[in-house]
Amino acid sequence: MQEQVDQIREDYKIKTEGIIQNMQQAIDESFNRIDAQLDQILNDKFNFIQISPSQLQSDLPKINTLIQFQNQDYQKQINQEVTSLIKTNIQKVFQKKDQYYQNQQKENQIKWENQIQEKDQQFINKQTIQQSSISTQFNLKPFTYQLIQQNSIKQYERCFAIAVNQDCSILVAGCSNQIKVFEFQQAIMKQVQLLSEHSNDVATLNFMKRSDQFISGSDDKQIIIWKRNQNNSWISQQKLNGHTSYIRCLIINNNEDLIVSGSYDNTIKFWQKQNEWICSQTITDHNDGVYGLSLNEQQNRVISCGNDQFILVIEEQNKQWIVIQKITVETRGFRLCYIDNNTFTFQPNGKEYMHVFEMNSTNKQYTKTKDIPVKGSSDHYFFPQQYIKSKCILVNKNASNVNLIRKKQNGEFIIEQSIDFGTGTIFGYMTDDGQYLITWDYQTKEYQIRKYQEL
Repeated sequence: MQEQVDQIREDYKIKTEGIIQNMQQAIDESFNRIDAQLDQILNDKFNFIQISPSQLQSDLPKINTLIQFQNQDYQKQINQEVTSLIKTNIQKVFQKKDQYYQNQQKENQIKWENQIQEKDQQFINKQTIQQSSISTQFNLKPFTYQLIQQNSIKQYERCFAIAVNQDCSILVAGCSNQIKVFEFQQAIMKQVQLLSEHSNDVATLNFMKRSDQFISGSDDKQIIIWKRNQNNSWISQQKLNGHTSYIRCLIINNNEDLIVSGSYDNTIKFWQKQNEWICSQTITDHNDGVYGLSLNEQQNRVISCGNDQFILVIEEQNKQWIVIQKITVETRGFRLCYIDNNTFTFQPNGKEYMHVFEMNSTNKQYTKTKDIPVKGSSDHYFFPQQYIKSKCILVNKNASNVNLIRKKQNGEFIIEQSIDFGTGTIFGYMTDDGQYLITWDYQTKEYQIRKYQEL
């Protein structure tokens, strides 16, 4: 950097000296022309005024003054003053340039140091997460989710979606075309509000983790962003219109500036947060309705499944989402989920096994590596798969069963518990910390709460 600054300074010096020389030459030529004109004027005056000897004696002082005026070295003085002025201004330019490059060096140094600190912190965080994950996996114990029967709540209207916020204080649930808002304290649900902005069944609900907002998608083709106001009431902040059929699934990235939606109109839409949410891109590679979406840990890949027997792998490249792989599967599927950046699971409809796909390290393509036996048969959509990393638990609904699967350190998947609800019409959600499993099913028509217990 210093060599570049020195080189620039030397270039400016050479160019400045050339400018000064050119200006001095131009000034010299200008004053030579002025001298010639003054001489001509003086000669014309002498010839025009025919001076007699007596007059010459009396006017001699005046003539001497005129000659003295002509002979004074004004040219040299002006040259010196102009040159000095130019040098002063050039020096100021150099000072400004020096200050600019010094500031630039400081900014680059600070930026470089910040990048190093950020990389170090990312490495530390990654190591901490890995150590925590390893520690968790080494200390895994058998578990069960125990029903808290006294906390069950009846609801006769359809409930296709449930979501709980980050600190497990608020639960929202679909109630036909409405949304019920519950306080959720110590596994007890208390309804505090009823939202009625949708005109058809609410099909999907997602809480944001960083902000006090949640998102709903409905069969009315709308997505609504909800926020909590100063009166602690939930209000509609923005409605997103763009899909031409039922909304079937939604996901939000960790930065909460991207929403991805899947619809029965065969499309996947990417919505970006600017001043408001806008649709920035639409993927049209599915041939039928889109039922499931999942985002990887790195937040640069989305997978989707639907009614057309395809799984799409969509990657962000230069701020655009590109389909980089299209996997053909034996039958349609309603749910899939990333376990980590290199592994995801997929539940084919009507099958008593779940597929595991892993990335090939050579060609970066996903291939099916194993099938995990799970209870269930013909299924119903909704109730997305969830992976709770802190407890290494995969929640996989299949037909009338909710299968709670433990992923072990060696990559093996084992069913720890399978809850049979006696109906395929089950919808639910597991809290982010894995403490509670909340469901609604068509047979009991109840919200049921189950709590994690180690055996």
